[in-house]
Amino acid sequence: MTDVTTETKQEKNFDTEAFAMNIARAMETGGRALAAYLKPRESGEVKDKSSEEMAEVIKTLTTVAEYWLSDNERSSELQTKMAKGYLDLWGSAMRRLAGEGAMPAISPSPRDKRFADPEWKSNQFFDFVMQAYLLTTQWAQDLVRNAEGVDPHTRKKAEFYVNQITNALAPSNFVFTNPEVLRDTLAQNGDNLVRGMKMLAEDIEAGKGMLRIRQSDPANLEVGVNMATTPGKVIYQNDLMQLIQYEPTTENVLRTPLLIVPPWINKYYILDLRPEKSFIKWCVDQGVTVFVISWVNPDKDLGAKTWEDYMKEGPLTAMDVIEKTTGEMKVHTMGYCVGGTLLATTLAWLAEKRRQRVTSATFLAAQVDFTHAGDLLVFVDEGQISALERDMQESGVLEGSKMAMAFNMLRSNDLIWSYVVSNYLKGKPPAAFDLLHWNSDATRMPAANHSYYLRNCYLENRLSTGNMVLDNTLLDLSKVKVPVYNLATREDHIAPADSVLYGSQFFGGPVKFVLSGSGHIAGVVNPPAAGKYQYWLNDNIKDISLADWIKGAQEHKGSWWPNWREWLGALDAEEVPARSVGSDALPPIEDAPGGYVRVRA
Repeated sequence: MTDVTTETKQEKNFDTEAFAMNIARAMETGGRALAAYLKPRESGEVKDKSSEEMAEVIKTLTTVAEYWLSDNERSSELQTKMAKGYLDLWGSAMRRLAGEGAMPAISPSPRDKRFADPEWKSNQFFDFVMQAYLLTTQWAQDLVRNAEGVDPHTRKKAEFYVNQITNALAPSNFVFTNPEVLRDTLAQNGDNLVRGMKMLAEDIEAGKGMLRIRQSDPANLEVGVNMATTPGKVIYQNDLMQLIQYEPTTENVLRTPLLIVPPWINKYYILDLRPEKSFIKWCVDQGVTVFVISWVNPDKDLGAKTWEDYMKEGPLTAMDVIEKTTGEMKVHTMGYCVGGTLLATTLAWLAEKRRQRVTSATFLAAQVDFTHAGDLLVFVDEGQISALERDMQESGVLEGSKMAMAFNMLRSNDLIWSYVVSNYLKGKPPAAFDLLHWNSDATRMPAANHSYYLRNCYLENRLSTGNMVLDNTLLDLSKVKVPVYNLATREDHIAPADSVLYGSQFFGGPVKFVLSGSGHIAGVVNPPAAGKYQYWLNDNIKDISLADWIKGAQEHKGSWWPNWREWLGALDAEEVPARSVGSDALPPIEDAPGGYVRVRA
């Protein structure tokens, strides 16, 4: 009865003339989107690399296809398996059409949000389309998994490409095969498509010929106004960074200050979003003197800046500035993601130089060994890095949008296609969400620094093996004796938890490995007041898999933040009166969050 009522209501609301007019308007606006895409290519402002990228996809998938097509028996087996799946689906559909009960040939994962609408199951047409898609996807994935003799890297690339293709071709991404979108289109006489095409054109124009999908409404999300509002001052700056010191909120503070080294792939304010989610504010309220590096958003003039420059002009310079400001020679340090990798190389460099500047090191979802570096390895081989280096040589930098798209593709259903459907098919602008606004606030990367990172870490894995050379110095992590708090997140696609666990064994001092629930961002930015997720502790980190480590670990509800603060206090509990920001020698330059973080790519 519900289905009949719904259909009747749609028929009453449906206006043929209005629908035709809106379709025409949507097509007209779609032409504007196409023009915005083509114009920068015709003018030479944008060079289309799609043919090169497609060639890489075809080359990889051809390797898999050759395995199956090189043997008639294998090829026949492959076709038989696919045909059986479709025959099972057809039989199930026919029985259901005859009014009989029938088990589906295949069902979506309960976590697959694409097929959450009830009509995917209640409507026979949509149910058939969904199952045909799922069977085809399963078949394509099995092609890659079961192809023998394919080297691991090629297999990983093939799996990635197959996932991208099947995700893009999902019936949920098209108007006439998505029941929810189709209902909206009929109910609104196509007005949703007009709004969607308008947003599509605006997003391509904003990306200067590239689609920059809006994931969050920028209204009421402004750095220094609604985010990154913890009071502080920029007390030093150079070409690569501004150093921010935050104002104390407690009468006394730990004697040893904290230096946070964030990633330069994204902006530091992931640790200082809204006040209730701000890790930086929480640290200040816990009696910690906090200093944070805010990296520059570099342009071509800084393209020659190297990893060594980032170390010397970043954390090493910051330590000198902190000593001048506070009188303390040693600091607690914290590095997030690639900022943690930079911190690890800095600690190894300091150890080799016999300079004692650090009391402890905390790593947040950071890798020092890249054996198990996860899905990003798909983009790393000699051919792809060389091509990227040629591109970066022309511009001097890697555009932030390219790295952002790479990260989004790791979870394309959640971070790409869900927004395509919601924004451009349903015509619904996204809500204001600080985390996703930060995610879209991309940064550029100097060509020399990024090339060093890709080759020395991802491609050759030199840091953990003791073969990385920095500033004419051979780095050895085993000489790093300071206590380490090493945080991984369980669902991390960028710094997988098994990679972070494996990397823990290379440090020469005591390491506390902690596993947090959720992923690369939410597992780190998890304020205690939210009461979300959990973390696990287990002292055993030597020669153990992540699965076995979890079996022997003790689970604790809530945020890891208080556990970290307890660990920090246990290392050095001495307190001093709260410090003023800056000093006579280093007076404040401007209010936090400073100017560098406001520069948008």
